[in-house]
Amino acid sequence: QVQLVESGGGLVQAGGSLRLSCAASGRTVYSMGWFRQAPGKEREFVAAVTWSGSGTYYADSVKGRFTISRANAKNTASLQMNSLKPEDTAVYYCTAGETINAVTTAQGYWGQGTQVTVSS
Repeated sequence: QVQLVESGGGLVQAGGSLRLSCAASGRTVYSMGWFRQAPGKEREFVAAVTWSGSGTYYADSVKGRFTISRANAKNTASLQMNSLKPEDTAVYYCTAGETINAVTTAQGYWGQGTQVTVSS
C-alpha cells in the first residue's frame, strides 16, 4: 500500500504562486502526478512526472505556468504553480503509480486532496 499526503494549498490572488508538495510512504512509487477537481466538474489531469524526473507531462491549460518535479530520495513530488488564475481553483489531488500511464489515466493511488483557491 502507498499513502500520499499533500500540503501547500491555500488562498492566493490571481497572478500569484503556490507550491504543492506530496509525500509518499509505504513503498517506493515510480511515477507521480496531480489531478484537480473544481466544484461541479469532473476530476482532470494536471501534471505528471516519471521516476527519473526527465519525463514530465502537462495539461494544456497549465503548460508554461505549472512545473512538476520530484525528489526521489524523499519519495516526494512538488507542483510549482505560477500565474494562477481563478479557474485554477479546485481541490488538487496527488496520485502515484507504477507507470506514467497508470498515473495519467487515474489508475494509481490517491491522496486526500488540498484546496487551492485563486481570488480575482
